[in-house]
Amino acid sequence: MNQSSAIHGVAVDAGSGLEATIKTARGNRASPDDFIIFKRAVLEVLGQGASTVLVDAQTGPELIPDYPATCAPMVAYEADVYHFAEGDKITLLPDNLSIEDYARLGVKQLKFFMYYAPDDDSGLNSRKQEVVASVGQQCVDHELVFLMEPLVYHPALQPGTKEYALLKPDLVRRATEEFAGERYYADVLKVEVPVDLDFVEGFGEAVMTTDDAMNAFRAAAEPAVNHKLVYLSAGVAFERFEASLRMARTAGVDFNGFMCGRALWSDAIGIYGEHGETVLRKWLHETGRVRLDRLIAALD
Repeated sequence: MNQSSAIHGVAVDAGSGLEATIKTARGNRASPDDFIIFKRAVLEVLGQGASTVLVDAQTGPELIPDYPATCAPMVAYEADVYHFAEGDKITLLPDNLSIEDYARLGVKQLKFFMYYAPDDDSGLNSRKQEVVASVGQQCVDHELVFLMEPLVYHPALQPGTKEYALLKPDLVRRATEEFAGERYYADVLKVEVPVDLDFVEGFGEAVMTTDDAMNAFRAAAEPAVNHKLVYLSAGVAFERFEASLRMARTAGVDFNGFMCGRALWSDAIGIYGEHGETVLRKWLHETGRVRLDRLIAALD
């Protein structure tokens, strides 16, 4: 990996779900400012060691001035992360921000996600593809780096099961292959780790051997050969994500880095809830930064 192209990303683009969790953690100490206080602390502290921090469309415009000088802003183009149209899982667009606003804000990177099941109804998938293609074209028109995040699922199988774990490498491969297509203009593909370590020998139930898992990494990444490729943490425990990055590197996958959210900072929600901003920032400096440095080291 060319270190000049490495992406050491922190994601703090979670929306209403995170806001509700923080409110619960704060209890009778809760205030309307808690959400933005928490996000600003993550941005200012972890951003010092990251190449970019991803924020959401709602709070992003307010947070832009708080980015560390060495950290590039990235704003999600979604109404609320993981919020989608009922029944079809099509991502809803923000009503407070248009793609042409990004340049005005000084933001050169846009992230967009779409739930995508390669085996779903072809008509539904065509609609999703058109949405992504439109976002990609607008990024070209406004000279923005487009980071595309396909989140895979299966219409009949649930994540966390053995059956889904066996199918997941192919789902990630096929979704990566689709959105690597020229019509989407994706500069970076932000994809899920294609294996569930809970079903890999040495980590959990030995449904897959270590060799099988490394082969899955290679196969799932192959369609992105002409793109930058980064892995997302998808809410797994920090140690699991760190091990996944190391396995990808051992497998020889040519990827560019990571975008990591909850695996870095979810433990800090309780810290902030009980002790407030000063102790939150102390935890981010002492534990969050150590975690970020460990993920960066896992890329070597």
